[in-house]
Amino acid sequence: MFFRTNNDDGRPVRDSQNPVRNLRLILAYDGTDFAGWQVQPGRTTIQGTLASAIGRLTGENVLPQGSGRTDAGVHALAQVASFHSASTIPTENWAPALNHILPPSIRVLEVAEAASDFHPRKAAQAKTYRYRIHRAAICPPFTARFVWHYPYPLDETAMMAAAEVIVGEHDFTSFAAVDPERVERMAVDSDEGGRAKVTVGVAPTNVRRIFSSTWHRDSEELIYAVRGNGFLHHMVRNLVGTFILIGKGTITRQDFERILAARNRSAAGATAPASGLFLVNVEY
Repeated sequence: MFFRTNNDDGRPVRDSQNPVRNLRLILAYDGTDFAGWQVQPGRTTIQGTLASAIGRLTGENVLPQGSGRTDAGVHALAQVASFHSASTIPTENWAPALNHILPPSIRVLEVAEAASDFHPRKAAQAKTYRYRIHRAAICPPFTARFVWHYPYPLDETAMMAAAEVIVGEHDFTSFAAVDPERVERMAVDSDEGGRAKVTVGVAPTNVRRIFSSTWHRDSEELIYAVRGNGFLHHMVRNLVGTFILIGKGTITRQDFERILAARNRSAAGATAPASGLFLVNVEY
């Protein structure tokens, strides 16, 4: 029998007979047929499908949290997720049990117990994304779901040289899809009696630090790899779409630098298709 009573936040209640574990999962998925990671009413998502599988195993109503919200059609080689469970299923049995229920397009690669306060998004120190462009005249049908097929002329050398422009800490508003993400900010002030007064609020920021940014050739594919401390919605795909403009000769490296400094989404290129993007790694 599995323990099924939940707190208001969806986490199982702990008692002496049913200790709650925080389970950390590493997932791989083909995102083609999913509306992204995050649960959405009436749509099939990675998060919702995983939650349903957990519920079938344990009877618990949990919502696994991910390291980030991959967009519709985006893939993952090593997405990290976690959820709290009072189930007595041994840790080593979780992956085969979930994979038996999940569709073949989602695989649980690893399950381990994490610290009770571990959160895959808040604890992440760096993420790596990869974008694949297939350059041959004909794209193999078994590759098409995982690349952007672009057989047209490109100055790949110019794209490679421009990749380093975004390395460092920058405001990436020009490559953000939506409003700036909101993060907590703390302000310390004093009241009329001179006592310290702490105010916690939220403030928008599109500032991110990029540790590496490179293009390279691998046979028929031109591949972009980028590692940073965080990424905005559509940021990698918008970067790729703008690098393509450099490859086409529409803009120069100097233009790219001006686009980054402009902090204006309309200055950058179009959003590249989701099919070529992979979340490769999350570091803690």
